[in-house]
Amino acid sequence: MTREISGTLPSLRTIQATEPVLDLRILATSDLHAHLLAWDYHANQASPQVGLARTASLIHAARAEQPQCLLFDNGDFLHGTALGDYLAETTPTIRSGRPLHAHPMIAAMNALRYDAATLGNHEFGHGLGFLRRSLAATRFPIVCSNLYFKPTRGAALSLPSLLLVRDLRDRAGKLHRLKIGVLGFLPPQTVVWEKRYLKSRASVDDILASARGLVPLLRASGADLVVALSHSGIGDPQIGPGAENASTALAALDGIDVVIAGHTHLLFPTADQTALAGKPAVMPGFYGSHLGVIDLALHKGPKGWRIETQRAETRPISSRNPQSGRVEPLVPDDPALVALAAPAHAALLTRAEAQIGETPVPLHSYFALLTDTPALRLVAQAQAHRLAQALADGPYRDLPLVSAVAPFKAGGRGGPENYTNIPAGPLRARHAGDLYIHPNSLTGLRLSGADLAQWLERSVSLYRQIAPDAQDAALIDDRFPSFNFDVIHGLRYRIDLAQPPQFDPFGARLPSAARRIVDLTWQGQPLHPDQQFVLATNSYRSAGGAGFAGTEPAQVIYEGAEGNREVLATYLRAGHQPSATPAPAWDFLPMPGASVLFESAPQAAQHLAEVAHLRIDPLDQRPSGFRRFRLHL
Repeated sequence: MTREISGTLPSLRTIQATEPVLDLRILATSDLHAHLLAWDYHANQASPQVGLARTASLIHAARAEQPQCLLFDNGDFLHGTALGDYLAETTPTIRSGRPLHAHPMIAAMNALRYDAATLGNHEFGHGLGFLRRSLAATRFPIVCSNLYFKPTRGAALSLPSLLLVRDLRDRAGKLHRLKIGVLGFLPPQTVVWEKRYLKSRASVDDILASARGLVPLLRASGADLVVALSHSGIGDPQIGPGAENASTALAALDGIDVVIAGHTHLLFPTADQTALAGKPAVMPGFYGSHLGVIDLALHKGPKGWRIETQRAETRPISSRNPQSGRVEPLVPDDPALVALAAPAHAALLTRAEAQIGETPVPLHSYFALLTDTPALRLVAQAQAHRLAQALADGPYRDLPLVSAVAPFKAGGRGGPENYTNIPAGPLRARHAGDLYIHPNSLTGLRLSGADLAQWLERSVSLYRQIAPDAQDAALIDDRFPSFNFDVIHGLRYRIDLAQPPQFDPFGARLPSAARRIVDLTWQGQPLHPDQQFVLATNSYRSAGGAGFAGTEPAQVIYEGAEGNREVLATYLRAGHQPSATPAPAWDFLPMPGASVLFESAPQAAQHLAEVAHLRIDPLDQRPSGFRRFRLHL
């Protein structure tokens, strides 16, 4: 059912025109992930490249330039920082159906007068109860067009479609009523990634199929313009059913006029592409890094309003100084939003400093894509320890147990600041979140040796194929997110970079049958394909996240209520300490004479002695802020 919501946008100064032309500006945020303030809670310091409080200054400026504006959010606004996790634990209570306290992110969005928002897949990460309580305080509509709750499994969280009615003035000063249809879409994979909360309760349908059914209804309801809030990546023009990244194909549908994309944390438009299927579109980065701005001139013709001219851009809140490599703010914080966040911010800072353990060695992720590290080994040991306790009295207690972990913070789209860097000394509560940033829960899988080998093959598609005589070839495929680079502690193996990968960066199987994982052993013996193991991992991975082998429901033998981060904190409070990495559990098969290049943070050069078994040359610092290094294979 489409809800019609009316309102009047501020008038423009009068500009003479021979025919009615309306100027409309659409503003968009996406993937805020509870980054309300310009603050890094893991490092306990300011972070000028994030924060809705700072994006708000861009919103105010954009409205001042063009008062006839609509403001949308494209999802993933409640979950993703230590602040978001803290607020989930101190969730607002409800009395007589009304929230006593609004979630600060919701309060901030209310204050900024959002016109509508859609839900992202991460909105469900703290459970449906928390999400319902948080959304109860919104003063803007939530639209999600391909999310359906099953009968008797709870009321809908959102509207399937929306019709905003706004009164705007044309360039001659005449008032016109414009009806803007709004649709919102989630990746269909959301029910897999969040099966803890959505299994048997809800379904998420195909994006294009849902749009094809709803666009004609919106048009029949009088929509002059249809905006799609697509919490989905850009994707290809031609996609199959259930595609995760469908924004280009969505834009190509008749009746869709504007697309706000997201989910993959990129920027659009790009230097090479300014529209999707000829339609105006934006993807405004992540964590509030950019504001998406689309300017439309709408011409009134015989068949109604149509887009005569369009312009899309993303406006940043910060820039990187090419000389110093430091990120510098371009706009100030909105003091009203800072004040909204102040009580929760202060409480979290106090709690985050509580000591939970000690580390005699630095814990960082500067070289986590090249070798075994104390930081990942610590997380793996904590997972294995807790899972062994959980299985101690059951039928799987005698199976060998190994543990899969990935570096969540290893540069990439997050920039050269996106690394864990914990000095030797006291370990604080915030450090557990730095080492394990997602609120996944601990799970256990029963897998064969063949499954584990395939798990690793999927992981090492991070690397480009390297020719035996390569000189300074690029090592890392930048399309591959580091959080999918699992290493399995308890096994030993080598990676043959001369072989092509079996998977593309997104998990699709490639024609190659070559094996990159060689010399795979357990306790010094070759791994037999039929040998049975227990693998400690997380709920996202065991639900099929990123397409790893052996994650069918029948393989899951343990689903814990405790989060992996809490498992780590408990392990440290019990007195366990990280240690320097012994002989690395994995490395690259030697390629004498070949060399590759990789990027890390500038501070990585200070830790080269810790990876002395690798032959690494520090090179130049790039305009991106990263420092380049050469690895001799």
